[in-house]
Amino acid sequence: MRSFQPALITQVLPDSIAADLGFEPGDRLVAINGQPPRDLIDYRFLCADEELTLEVLDAQGQSHRVELEKDYDVDLGLEFDSALFDGLIQCTNRCPFCFIDQQPPGKRETLYLKDDDYRLSFLYGSYLTLTNLPAAEWERIAQLRLSPLYVSVHATEPAVRSRLLKNPRAGQILDQLAWFRRHRLQIHAQIVVCPGINDGKHLERTLRDLAEFHSGDPSTVVSAAVVPVGLTRFRPEQDELIPVTTAQARQTIAQVQPLQAEFRQRYGTTFAWLADEWFLLARQPLPPESHYETYPQIGNGVGSIRLFLKEFAAAAGNLPQRVTPPRSLTWVVGNAVEYAFAPIVEQLNWVEGLTVQMAALNSAYWGQDITVTGLLTGQDIAAQLQGKSLGQAVLLPSLMLKRSDQGDLAETYFLDDMSVTELSRRLGCPIWLVDNIPELLRSCIERPI
Repeated sequence: MRSFQPALITQVLPDSIAADLGFEPGDRLVAINGQPPRDLIDYRFLCADEELTLEVLDAQGQSHRVELEKDYDVDLGLEFDSALFDGLIQCTNRCPFCFIDQQPPGKRETLYLKDDDYRLSFLYGSYLTLTNLPAAEWERIAQLRLSPLYVSVHATEPAVRSRLLKNPRAGQILDQLAWFRRHRLQIHAQIVVCPGINDGKHLERTLRDLAEFHSGDPSTVVSAAVVPVGLTRFRPEQDELIPVTTAQARQTIAQVQPLQAEFRQRYGTTFAWLADEWFLLARQPLPPESHYETYPQIGNGVGSIRLFLKEFAAAAGNLPQRVTPPRSLTWVVGNAVEYAFAPIVEQLNWVEGLTVQMAALNSAYWGQDITVTGLLTGQDIAAQLQGKSLGQAVLLPSLMLKRSDQGDLAETYFLDDMSVTELSRRLGCPIWLVDNIPELLRSCIERPI
């Protein structure tokens, strides 16, 4: 039995119902109409009613009962320290390719939490395996219509999936997909390809099995992403895994593309998409922007580069002819995107007075020759850029980082626990965090030096 904890309120939105009622950060929400909320899903569901009775503990531990009337489905204006009030449902599998198990020991605790929680899948699109859900949780998914969920399938053959997840319950995946179909609920699927285990004929079998669940109204499996396994030098010994080579990436692309054409003819959609990493590893051009349809697998890096290039092209139409005073900046990215992003740097440097150099880096920390931007660590950047001429500032994509709740730069960390402040000190250069293309352009054009 999971323990219910009163939900800790961290923010009260201005001009909200909660602000008018006198809620403050530090208060705890105990119950709504007599029912303790387990999570943000319960909170939203219970608060949709027009008449509410709230049980609250203030920061001093005093109990209060608040009764109110509001319009149906109007939010109260409360934010909480976590979406889960009864704790994280953690993973019970032992997948050798799990990134959490491929990290060194001794870092911050949150790096080692193994999320396999269907609620985070529904709320934020994180992937789960469906191997740890008792009957009551399945019933809740059906009752609350928690759809779509995002499921790490990896293989549909029971023996192959059980081998990958190191869990005999993993072999039930086809029965679970049939359950989603019966309840008219949807999923997006993910396949992490591990050479020699679930590639080749196993990959084709998995894609065809998933495609069978795409037919119907509504589709049970809306889309599938094919992702190459990512390995680090910290992974357990004798894990059966080998990295994806350029030749294997080309072979996988050649295998999946005819299936995509078949699915388009049968279903009117590509259905199964290859992550951008396959093309980067294969040193092949990315598909055109039109290939990605509505970007249903953007969270898996399917089309993320094309979308970035598209959004940049739209925003770059407003670039000025010159900037004054002149400025020189260094933009740090993973070397996996070096050639894809080269046209962006070229276009930025057309602006008179602006010089942007790309620092396309790999990660020695993880033991990778080709690295995506999000996995670069502070140690990687310091080792490769220290002592170099970096201009007036370093542009750093924030997806490398974990920000503190306060957004304090000194408490913003890389995956190796180095802070941005420490990296700036080592480089002897200011660091500007960029979250998106507008921030990238503002930093290049407008931000004071």
